[in-house]
Amino acid sequence: MRFTSRIILGFVAVALFYGAAFAASFTATLDRDTITLGESAQLALVFEGGQPDNMPAPSVPGLSFGRPNTTSSQNINFNTGQINSTISITYPVTAERIGRFIIPAITADVGGQHLTSHPLRLNVEKPTAPSATAIDSGDQIAFLKLSLPTDKVYVGQTVVAQLQIYLRNDVLRSSQPQFTGTPMEGFALGKNGGGSQSQVQIGNRVYNVTPIPLALTVVKSGPLTLGPFTANLTILVSSGNQNNNPFQQFFNQGEQRQLTLATETLHVQALPLPTQDQPTNFTGAVGDFTINSSVGPVSVAAGDPVTVRVQISGHGSLDSVTLPDQTALSGFKIFPPTTKIDVSGQLGLDGTKTFEEIVTPQNAEVHEWPPFSFSFFNPDDGKYHTLTQAAVPLTVKAVSATTLPPLAKNAAPENQMPADILPLKQNLGSVGRDSVEPLIAKPIFLAAQAVPVIAFLAALIWRKRTDNLANNPRLRRKMAVAQLVQSGLVDLKKFAMENKSDEFFALLFRLLQEQLGERLDCPASAITENVIEEHPVLRNAPKATLEGMSELFQLCNQARYAPVRGTSELNLVAQKFEKTIRELQEVKA
Repeated sequence: MRFTSRIILGFVAVALFYGAAFAASFTATLDRDTITLGESAQLALVFEGGQPDNMPAPSVPGLSFGRPNTTSSQNINFNTGQINSTISITYPVTAERIGRFIIPAITADVGGQHLTSHPLRLNVEKPTAPSATAIDSGDQIAFLKLSLPTDKVYVGQTVVAQLQIYLRNDVLRSSQPQFTGTPMEGFALGKNGGGSQSQVQIGNRVYNVTPIPLALTVVKSGPLTLGPFTANLTILVSSGNQNNNPFQQFFNQGEQRQLTLATETLHVQALPLPTQDQPTNFTGAVGDFTINSSVGPVSVAAGDPVTVRVQISGHGSLDSVTLPDQTALSGFKIFPPTTKIDVSGQLGLDGTKTFEEIVTPQNAEVHEWPPFSFSFFNPDDGKYHTLTQAAVPLTVKAVSATTLPPLAKNAAPENQMPADILPLKQNLGSVGRDSVEPLIAKPIFLAAQAVPVIAFLAALIWRKRTDNLANNPRLRRKMAVAQLVQSGLVDLKKFAMENKSDEFFALLFRLLQEQLGERLDCPASAITENVIEEHPVLRNAPKATLEGMSELFQLCNQARYAPVRGTSELNLVAQKFEKTIRELQEVKA
């Protein structure tokens, strides 16, 4: 009896030990619980000791979950000899608004067990500029700065704001910033430029500075605000144990991070243009300008054209520079002027605006082109300035009457026929009929004449088609991919009949890549399931087509750790692929 009890207890202990050894677990974690609007967090679903029977798909209003990335690994316990498998599914999480979000518990079935994770909290904060203390400490990997040369401006004045991107010297590589917000109340954005990078030391750290100058024109008076500008930036930061490795930037070694940067808010006082001492011919030009003019020719007859050319050069917004009203000038007919602007510099704030107009003196009493004046407001000294060009003397001759030449005295009578011209024959005689049928009326002659025309047209069509294929790589690729998909469908059905699931899904994934690459005009090897949501071409595709492609990609991913082995299931997948690929070929690229 005792021996039997010991045997039973031994079996129970072994069962409990192996049950604990093979018990599956499921955890959900966020790499961080606080992000700023525009950043993304990583949600990791980790399965140990088994494979999930279903793919968990979290859904939270206000949060967007990207395409999952699945990885798997295996560990061997040398004490027990057991192999423990781990499957990790990672979702990128981005927020659509500021606030606090709760990712509820996620349920998954693993090896016959019903497992549930813990709820997770995610706080999304408004992007703010770092404080001066945080910048001086050197803890900021990257930050933005926005500055203006003055806090007092005038309406119509164009100022240059400096937007600077600071990257700490341990940043190996960075993407172009994607600006998500550029509030500029009371300003109109003009051109922007770039400058050479420089280095500056802040605290005990060195930063690389990239300047971005912005041309801003003041459009209204009163207190104005500029910023905060916000931008998303992806960087590659060197790992802590690689700071002394000079080759790490060539081997993409480091940690990739996505940052959301923000500038401070600038407050500016915009003043209206003063009305005191404002010239009567002021047309709204704000800046600092010079004038040069020319008139010619100076000796003409009444009604002849005279070209008046006025060049206004300087610093400021040349678009606002116009000529004073000249309709009151008497003695001239003035045509609308033509304009030409030649600018220099990245922002186009320096240059010359040329006005060229045609004027015609109407009579000989006109003796000069009157003096010309141009007024502008200079915001540097806050005063109006008037530039004047002296009058140009003109010599205008009166137009004399034109007399007709006299007629010849010995002109021939009107009805008398000249002697060297013979009279027309009045009687042409009778018309005879030729009994021989003309060649042009014979059908065989017409058919013979049509042969070279038909041959020429056929050769022309063939040459056009050949040139079209030679000059249109997208058409050649479309035809090649269509042939590849047609032959691939035959191979898919063959692999399904032979129950070769690995070869089936490998070919299925390749055909998806080739067809999507042809539609989106990008390399097939770069195609992943992320393009279904991210590429603009697929936004107009039917929802059923997008869901079909997404399901096919999911099946390809699941086949890596849970292959489908039934011939009927493979045939259903092949039929779904054939239907989806026909719909995808109808999507306009």
